[in-house]
Amino acid sequence: MAAGDRARWDARWSAPDAPASAAPARALVEAEPFLPRAAAARVPRVLDVAGGAGRNAVWLARRGLDVTLADVSPLALARAAGAAAAAGVTLRLLERDLEEGLPAGPWDAIVVVDFLHRPLFDAFPTALAPGGVLVHAQPTLRNLERHAHPGARFLVAPGELRALARGLGVLAFAEGWVDDRHVARLVARRPAAAAV
Repeated sequence: MAAGDRARWDARWSAPDAPASAAPARALVEAEPFLPRAAAARVPRVLDVAGGAGRNAVWLARRGLDVTLADVSPLALARAAGAAAAAGVTLRLLERDLEEGLPAGPWDAIVVVDFLHRPLFDAFPTALAPGGVLVHAQPTLRNLERHAHPGARFLVAPGELRALARGLGVLAFAEGWVDDRHVARLVARRPAAAAV
């Protein structure tokens, strides 16, 4: 991602109509039964990919999870820090161009909402801990029937999100209109380590 892209995202987050850090994505809430749970012995690590102003990361942190939000925009990260402070939770914030790869894992869960970089699907199986879960939600090409943005380059074809989940077992998959957007929603798991 070029420096110009970072500047473009900062401009988006500084605009008067920038998305507020509010309710989490419906796809993430629907995936809650598949997410890891905090336990006294160990707090699961979760990566929020391109998490913006933190709406999903804060929701995850409220569930007692150790959440790292990675995003290319310093302004989005500053907003996420403010949202976390207001919610009384802690987030790890990482400024990162995710087109250059994922932060080092292993992660017990990886959440990706409205961010598409197909090469990351090759990295998800090794970035996830054994038994770790990927939650991914992305608008599909059918979204263009009602909306000009995002453009086709950032949309998935019918069934594509499921097909991209190579090396992971699909736990749930759906495509359809959600809140006036046509979205593919995937939950997939890295197989647990084989018993010795």
